[in-house]
Amino acid sequence: MAAERGGCSLEAVPLPPEVRESLAELELELSEGDITQKGYEKKRAKLLARYIPLIQGVDPSLQAENRVPGSSQATAAVSKQQKSRSTNSRDERFRSDVHTEAVQAALAKYKERKMPMPSKRRSVLVHSSVETYTPPDTSSASEDEGSLRRQGRITSTPFQSHSNVEPWLNRVIQGSSTSSSASSTSSHPGGKPAAASNTATATAAATVLADLMAHTQLDNHSAPPDVTTGLVEHLHHERPQVASVRGVPRGYHSSILETADGVPVNSRVSSKIQQLLNTLKRPKRPPLKEFFVDDFEELLEVQQPDPNQPKPEGNQMNVLKGEPLGVVTNWPPSLLAALQCWGTTQPKAPCLTALDTTGKAIYTLTYGKLWSRSLKLAYTLLNKLTTKSEPLLKPGDRVALVFPNSDPVMFMVAFYGCLLAELIPVPIEVPLTRKDAGSQQIGFLLGSCGVTLALTTDACQKGLPKAQTGEVVTFKGWPRLIWFVIDGKHLAKPTKDWHPQVRDASAEIAYIEYKTSKEGSTVGITISHASMLAHCHALTQACGYSEAETLTNVLDFKRDAGLWHGVLTSVMNRMHVISIPYALMKVNPLSWIQKVCLYKARVAVVKSRDMHWSLLAQRDQRDVSLSSLRMLIVADGANPWSISSCDAFLNVFQSRGLRPEVICPCASSSEALTVAIRRPPELGGPPPGKAVLSMNCLSFGVIRVDTEEKLSVLTVQDVGQIMPGANVCVVKVDGTPYLCKADEVGEICVNSGATGMAYFGLLGITKNVFEAIPVTAAGVPVSDQPFTRTGLLGFVGPDYLVFVVGKLDGLITVSGRRHNADDVVATALAVEPMKFVYRGRIAVFSVTVLHDDRIVLVAEQRPDASEEDSFQWMSRVLQAIDSIHQVGVYCLALVPANTLPKAPLGGIHISETKQRFLEGALHPCNVLMCPHTCVTNLPKPRQKQPDVGPASMIVGNLVAGKRIAQASGRDVTQLEDNDQARKFLYLADVLQWRAQTTPDHPLFLLLNSKGTVASTASCIQLHKRAERVAVALIEKGRLNVGDHVALVYPPGVDLIATFYGCLYAGCIPITVRPPHPQNLATTLPTVKMIVEVSKSACILTTQAIMKLLKSKEAATAVDIKTWPTILDTDDMPKKKLASIFRPTSPDMLAYLDFSVSTTGILAGVKMSHAATSALCRSIKLQCELYPSRQIAICLDPYCGLGFALWCLCSVYSGHQSILVPPLELESNVSLWLSAVSQYKVRVTFCSYSVMEMCTKGLGTQTDNLRMKGVNLSCVRTCMVVAEERPRITLTQSFSKLFKDLGLSARAVSTTFGCRVNVAICLQGTAGPDPTTVYVDMRALRHDRVRLVERGSPHSLPLMESGKIWVSSPHNATGYYTVYGEEALHADHFTARLSFGDTQTVWARTGYLGFLRRTELTDASGERHDALYVVGSLDETLELRGMRYHPIDIETSVIRAHKSIAECAVFTWTNLLVVVVELEGSEQEALDLVALVTNVVLEEHYLIVGVVVIVDPGVIPINSRGEKQRMHLRDGFLADQLDPIYVAYNM
Repeated sequence: MAAERGGCSLEAVPLPPEVRESLAELELELSEGDITQKGYEKKRAKLLARYIPLIQGVDPSLQAENRVPGSSQATAAVSKQQKSRSTNSRDERFRSDVHTEAVQAALAKYKERKMPMPSKRRSVLVHSSVETYTPPDTSSASEDEGSLRRQGRITSTPFQSHSNVEPWLNRVIQGSSTSSSASSTSSHPGGKPAAASNTATATAAATVLADLMAHTQLDNHSAPPDVTTGLVEHLHHERPQVASVRGVPRGYHSSILETADGVPVNSRVSSKIQQLLNTLKRPKRPPLKEFFVDDFEELLEVQQPDPNQPKPEGNQMNVLKGEPLGVVTNWPPSLLAALQCWGTTQPKAPCLTALDTTGKAIYTLTYGKLWSRSLKLAYTLLNKLTTKSEPLLKPGDRVALVFPNSDPVMFMVAFYGCLLAELIPVPIEVPLTRKDAGSQQIGFLLGSCGVTLALTTDACQKGLPKAQTGEVVTFKGWPRLIWFVIDGKHLAKPTKDWHPQVRDASAEIAYIEYKTSKEGSTVGITISHASMLAHCHALTQACGYSEAETLTNVLDFKRDAGLWHGVLTSVMNRMHVISIPYALMKVNPLSWIQKVCLYKARVAVVKSRDMHWSLLAQRDQRDVSLSSLRMLIVADGANPWSISSCDAFLNVFQSRGLRPEVICPCASSSEALTVAIRRPPELGGPPPGKAVLSMNCLSFGVIRVDTEEKLSVLTVQDVGQIMPGANVCVVKVDGTPYLCKADEVGEICVNSGATGMAYFGLLGITKNVFEAIPVTAAGVPVSDQPFTRTGLLGFVGPDYLVFVVGKLDGLITVSGRRHNADDVVATALAVEPMKFVYRGRIAVFSVTVLHDDRIVLVAEQRPDASEEDSFQWMSRVLQAIDSIHQVGVYCLALVPANTLPKAPLGGIHISETKQRFLEGALHPCNVLMCPHTCVTNLPKPRQKQPDVGPASMIVGNLVAGKRIAQASGRDVTQLEDNDQARKFLYLADVLQWRAQTTPDHPLFLLLNSKGTVASTASCIQLHKRAERVAVALIEKGRLNVGDHVALVYPPGVDLIATFYGCLYAGCIPITVRPPHPQNLATTLPTVKMIVEVSKSACILTTQAIMKLLKSKEAATAVDIKTWPTILDTDDMPKKKLASIFRPTSPDMLAYLDFSVSTTGILAGVKMSHAATSALCRSIKLQCELYPSRQIAICLDPYCGLGFALWCLCSVYSGHQSILVPPLELESNVSLWLSAVSQYKVRVTFCSYSVMEMCTKGLGTQTDNLRMKGVNLSCVRTCMVVAEERPRITLTQSFSKLFKDLGLSARAVSTTFGCRVNVAICLQGTAGPDPTTVYVDMRALRHDRVRLVERGSPHSLPLMESGKIWVSSPHNATGYYTVYGEEALHADHFTARLSFGDTQTVWARTGYLGFLRRTELTDASGERHDALYVVGSLDETLELRGMRYHPIDIETSVIRAHKSIAECAVFTWTNLLVVVVELEGSEQEALDLVALVTNVVLEEHYLIVGVVVIVDPGVIPINSRGEKQRMHLRDGFLADQLDPIYVAYNM
């Protein structure tokens, strides 16, 4: 690296051993947390000062960077100790790790970028870790990734400018000339950087993101730039200008910003969103050439292979043949024969020594004892266990072996006892709790193997969780087991005549080893007696094992290399095994080295983790010697990162007798057993190899050797030669197993007598894995023998050495490029390792979202890491992975310490972690999602099509509409004699007429929350009250005809009486919802606004509300001095009105209907007398209302259809209305339904919010209601009044729930009205049932309707909103606004069609929907047209050129997790914001971020910009039960939601 940069020539100086030792101790102190980072650097700088010459010059390109990655250069240079490489000398790098330097260099390259940090409510921060005490193993790497042994630290040299320790977000690079100051700092070891001057510029250049993003492969079309050179050159030519971004450094909460529309916004949230937008500004893309013509097929983009990507060029490889298995004359015919031989001829020879957690030897099992105990056990199992006088077991049955890692002796007895009894042992982990990670899957394995008996020890059995009966509980997913304890006292002595049959090794199953796959499913791999014997033979030959050798085993003896070397091959050769339990390693990581020294062991079997741990505990290493070792077998040598552990270990222990050639990495897999192992030199193996490979080429499956100076390289060591007696080839990973070329990475396949046979009980995948037939390019099979796929990815290097670069299990394929999970983990760790997260507690896996793998990285956060630090670490990890692997991370999550599921022997249980992530059960404390960066296969955005009329669809360019979509309702005029219609033209006349003809006919009945009648009104009573009001208006209020009057009343008879009083006096009434006394601040301004906008000259109200309007509290919300005259109507004089006002023409204004739309717009609709009576007439006909009828209304009486039903219809039609104010349901949910039942109502109206209250509040109480005699069989029609698309699920669950109370399934239907036309359709009583259709959601986005079958993907059910029944005599006549926005008005009320009949005047509703001629006929025998409402035009979101209905996105989101109670979406400057109400504990909040993002991507092809998680009830809902998304949006931008968490997706 130094050489490439052209400035720094460094002579490397070998460090003397004592300096090395002190350094190592320092390193340990730092990792244990005994000293601070600063202290560490000071001491370290002192130690190294003599050995490192100063940097002479610095390359100008780096000066331009403003920050010298000194560390990386220096260490790289030091590490290049130019030794000629003799066969045995390994690289003498002092524990530095090329990769860490690469990552640091890559990060230094990045201009500091600023991302909006998520905001979090304080209470969520107090996520304390599950146990604050973290046992030493948490700093370990996981069991299965021996990966993370990277010792390098970010601050690995004194040249590091200390600014690294400061949070990087504060230093923002400015493209000015302040860059020279930084370069000088690097030459003074430990000097404080002069670059501190940057703080001034930090605030000035807030964010330089736009140009930075140009280098982060967002543009999915271009080839990834060569990170190593491209950026530097670019910096030479020009300093990128600071983008003119109005970002603001955090901390300046309220700086004024402008949104994209240039509107100044003043809040923290909006500045963050602005930051996010700036971050997401992409490099300009060339305009897309063609857009969709076919609107329905939104094709996901398929990643086109890059024509310049590396391709393999070598010759096709040949099958590699291992050396022949030697013929040994006295080789035993089976493993049991060997045991019998040693047990009888050498009974005193030691076989196995077990240690306790202090490292003391507690028991040594001799070969004699092993033989005699195994015999006893075999006899007992076959003869003494019975069920119903039948023997419990017969030969060939499977038996579970449940033994703790600390008891190898008992395990060995059990294993050989089963073999002797011809039973098949299935060794598994000890289940500790009922919810152990992965133990359910183990249960499935036991079930599928038909296991009924589990063998265990007394101590272990006592520790298992018990049921009340005292028996061991049945674990989740496990079959019922009989637990048998095999301690001596439970075993019977075999009778004299009983002898087991010791047969020759056959193809019968010997044992089953379990393996957990990437997806988390557990399979059992069967190994035959013959394979077991052949494998022991091959290992003995490859490792040169001899009789009575001593071996220390640190691995799990139940499976894999621990079992093969420590239990099977050892017995074959009468070796003595010292078994080191995991618990002892946790307490004393040096124990295995001490035991090697103590027992003069010749061989040790370890994982790279064990080597790494022993380096951390160097204090006690002084007196150990490893000179007795002839082989140190590294069982996970196939892991790409084991090389750094091997190098570091050798560096430290070479001085203690460890010879370099002793280290023997090996590669193995559960299916193929040992695949390759490096031979010790005395067996004549070739010298060890090392390959430095280009990571980019590897991702395309091509091997290209690179230099260590490059940033993105992978250094791997060989795993030796293939096993004796085996044939090996490398085949393509996907599809037919074609042989790979010599320079191509593929899956290693083995054909030998020593591999597994099958997956137990799974024929399909067995054939695929154990019976692969590799073929040449021409398709010719390479052999007549089947090969076993190993699941290892690698290639064969020079000297026929095998190299492994990854595992299939850890393979992540992102848009055609392959990445290895372990490599990604390694890169993440190289970013300030150990500072924020625990070293071995990182999981990387992929989830499929939108047809591609997406990388997810989950790590455990240290309890002391601050929010800010963690977020910075996450941002740096993203950059590092982007630089080194050229791949984006989809989601990065940090969880509290000790909360990730653990694998049995330390490490993270990856598949279980993935499962929890997908189920939303990880409970992270920090999340960063980057869908904008990662998801590059979205369909292209769509261009608007030219307008084509309704009911037409574009097919190519042809318009294929059948007819103009016009539907006529019933013609109102012909149904009644016109005299009556004329007589009933003015409602005031109707009331007077009723008061004369039927004075005592009851019109209204108001119920209170107890269900008792609060007040009633007959025709005459209503008329008289109206007269009094009119007198008061004229006399007290001094109002003239045509003045506007605001009626501010709670729902009740007063409201109706004052309405008619206004009509009597010739005033124009406006009904207004009264302010809420507990919530004046938000409700009173609306009242004030309506009063002002409607130009009301007077307010009529009750005494209580009048006091409220003039109160002190009210004064804080509005200006109370500007109220018009306020009259209370509580006690008015009984005066008779001189004359009742009579309008001069039916087109005069009758009343104003004011409502706030869901988009937050207040609008008043002018209703003329003609329109009012037409509306009443239509409702009367459609609902068949006559004076003898009773209807129940549970709606608010202030606007729309609710107002019409309360105030107009009863007077017009003469029926009796039972009024149930929805507010009363809050204290008595069953009020409405009880009233319906009590009064035997045939027709009732409600709103969705009422229906929802009943469904949620009465769900469990239907039986109680039935007991109370509630019966709904009287209901013929229950109409939901809505201004939105019918909510099918709600109406269906309502119908189902109350079916038990006699509610007919046909009764529930919806009406649809809007402000322009209060009731466009009502489900009538005479019409056919409402129908439901399924439409394609994707087509809707293009404003097209395509009907699909139920259940097809992307289908959306729509329920008919009713029959359309007016051309429109009762359309309102216009909007009433102060500002005279006539354009808006004209647009809505006087629209004419641009084709067809251009004369008729139509009113636009502002709703999207479609008509469909149905097969059903209505009462008059004609087929009727059904109207389907899709949604409000105002509400729709235009994103990526398509139209989305918020309700569709919300429905998907609510389904994503059980804790999501409600959801609302809106857009803000083209970003989709999703607000989610969390019904559950706050720790679930962050689980939702990824689930919400996933579901919206999958189902709607949209990327969520911001996810806001709030408490239940935060999303505002209006009285009609509709979400007020715009209010929510304003609240969010003004920072008023108090969210639990806000995540800004990158």
